[in-house]
Amino acid sequence: MSDAISAALPATVPLQRSHAQGATGVPLIEQTIGAFFDAMVARQPDHEALVSVHQGRRYSYRALQADAHRLASALLAQGLQAGDRVGIWSHNNAEWVLMQLATAQVGLVLVNINPAYRTSEVEYALNKVGCKLLVTMARFKTSDYLGMLRELAPEWAHGQPGALEAQQLPHLKTVVWIDEAGQGAEEPGLMRFSDLLAQGDAADPRVAQVAATLQASDPINIQFTSGTTGFPKGATLTHRNILNNGFFIGECMKLTKADRLCIPVPLYHCFGMVLGNLACFTHGATIVYPNDGFDPLTVLQTVQDERCTGLHGVPTMFIAELDHPRFKEFDLSTLRTGIMAGSPCPTAVMQRVVSDMHLSEITIAYGMTETSPVSCQSSTDTPLDRRVSTVGTVQPHLEVKIVHPDSGEVVAPGQSGELCTRGYSVMHGYWDDPAKTAEAIDAEGWMHTGDLATMDAEGYVNIVGRIKDMVIRGGENIYPREIEEFLYRHPAVQDVQVVGVPDAKYGEELCAWVIVKPGQALDEDTVRAFCKGQIAHYKVPRYIRFVDAFPMTVTGKIQKFKIRDAMKDQLGLAEQKTA
Repeated sequence: MSDAISAALPATVPLQRSHAQGATGVPLIEQTIGAFFDAMVARQPDHEALVSVHQGRRYSYRALQADAHRLASALLAQGLQAGDRVGIWSHNNAEWVLMQLATAQVGLVLVNINPAYRTSEVEYALNKVGCKLLVTMARFKTSDYLGMLRELAPEWAHGQPGALEAQQLPHLKTVVWIDEAGQGAEEPGLMRFSDLLAQGDAADPRVAQVAATLQASDPINIQFTSGTTGFPKGATLTHRNILNNGFFIGECMKLTKADRLCIPVPLYHCFGMVLGNLACFTHGATIVYPNDGFDPLTVLQTVQDERCTGLHGVPTMFIAELDHPRFKEFDLSTLRTGIMAGSPCPTAVMQRVVSDMHLSEITIAYGMTETSPVSCQSSTDTPLDRRVSTVGTVQPHLEVKIVHPDSGEVVAPGQSGELCTRGYSVMHGYWDDPAKTAEAIDAEGWMHTGDLATMDAEGYVNIVGRIKDMVIRGGENIYPREIEEFLYRHPAVQDVQVVGVPDAKYGEELCAWVIVKPGQALDEDTVRAFCKGQIAHYKVPRYIRFVDAFPMTVTGKIQKFKIRDAMKDQLGLAEQKTA
């Protein structure tokens, strides 16, 4: 009997194996980002494209295009050529999206640098990919970006913009800092963004000339993956990768030009720049940035004031919005859709988002930077029980399969294994690292995600954890996600994370970190009593700690390895050696 592979969303014939293929009825886009955006502008030049609330700026599609072309012209005037790398080190603002559009227009590779990076990390990132120009925020809260750069390159104090020389940053020739219309003191050797933009010409014929030479398969973006060990790797993505992913993400949300999407997630990550910006641009919708960094109150205010129809976020963001003391003051009735992604969503949180925030058509997305990023997504009409318990089905023009981590064999529906993705979304590769690329992408083009997942007979995928997160206690395989979902049911639990810690007798034991809801009280005995008779004894956490927050990345991904390390230090535990 031949392998059963789903060819629709969801499968119409029950799957015999955990291998599904997305629909192909809508063709892939074979244009560059610049060409596609220009065509959208021609269709609706006066429609609102961007609202940057904290900056007090609004752009029509035509105005955004004019400034993007002007910036592209200015970048070419700096001597940059297609294929050169240009960095952006900033939180969310209009300058960020102008850089995204301008670099794509003339084939420059935009390098997204995490705003949480400090001196050694930014030095590594800039040098790893050879950035020639960097656009950066001057400062943000306690982060002094220009101060960090000057610490790395004191020589710039006597340098000239466009001709910088520094021993520790040998490739970087130009640093541009984001100013507000000429405000702020001069920075020796550095250039203001407003001055750079003023040097460009929106009608510069070179922009169109360079654009005509570009291919959809050209690399256009580098994103550093936040690895838990070793140095970050630069996932290199093409126009084709991220433009198509943004389009099909928007299709799942049923976006139209009438939609106004509130984007509080960071642009430096795929969530903001692809699931946010590109999903909007491919559907003629309006982008709304509530603030430069996440703040739940400004999100609620912005949704109300701008009458947003969509809202993105990771679960911790939605929890912060729902639990804000002023939540009930705001009219969120215009909301319809959005995406929750970044980490598994507690079922109870999803139900509150649908009922209390009017997000009846919110979708769940799953992916990774190396796959541009989304592989699976629910749609607006996915039954709610599937939206709260799965990450949906495979995206169009992609394949996903679940394989046994050791044998590589495709498993039966319902069995857990490693999720693998193949298709247009798989990255070009890790920048200048063929060995790591070959480890991640096999000879048949499958990207191995490292995530443990199951697929049911209808093709719905559920992420059950990371292969490295799975806890083996006395020979029993335990998935922390299952225990987290159970503990979320306790009325006093706001958030919970479960990890494995070393144990001399069982190899590993379970540890739960719990955040208690404001005004509630909880202790270890109460949590254990709640578990008794409800889950198997070996799934009841041995260690329970009550905390105010979890260690996490800027994008809201919980760093479980830091929880594990903290508990090892606190309890004096040593890793157990395995044969």
